Amino acid sequence: MLRRLYDWCLAAAHKPYAPWLMGAVSFAESSFFPVPPDAMLIPMSLARPKMAWFYAALCTATSVAGGVLGYAIGAYLYDSVGHWLISLYGYGDKVEAFREAYARWGTLIILLKGVTPIPYKIVTITSGFAGYNLVLFIVFSFIARGMRFYLAAFLLNRFGARVRAAIEERLTFWVTIGAVLLVGGIVAAVYLF
Repeated sequence: MLRRLYDWCLAAAHKPYAPWLMGAVSFAESSFFPVPPDAMLIPMSLARPKMAWFYAALCTATSVAGGVLGYAIGAYLYDSVGHWLISLYGYGDKVEAFREAYARWGTLIILLKGVTPIPYKIVTITSGFAGYNLVLFIVFSFIARGMRFYLAAFLLNRFGARVRAAIEERLTFWVTIGAVLLVGGIVAAVYLF
């Protein structure tokens, strides 16, 4: 199954709808969807290394746009949708501590959590709920998400052939590592706040 999904992403990189699909995943991941855009960014960049920079820009822009939706959920719909999403990811009892942390270290939280495997939707929804300055939220989101996606683009562009060979040789291992990092990021966030 993993091989088919990986092969589909590689083949999809050459389809005209691929950037739209990756942009939609990146947008949704910043506000409600659990799958990070890296699941498409990496194989598509490996299939078309010269497009890695474009894919990074697309993921950055759509992730920040999705982050604005997450911010709006936190600011205007927290009592219904926002609280449900936060609870779904296991942060329901941590929101007040997170809100207080925002009053002190909001900028640092956005910058650090934007580049980690911690689900970014937690940051976006809580930013809106905490009333963090929207303009600063957008600026710091561009910086954090840009660092994450452009670093991936740089590495994939520079070492793409070696990375692709390593991934294809041990696909299950690398997917497992990615899943462990994602779950580890969620667990770390739960216990840090």
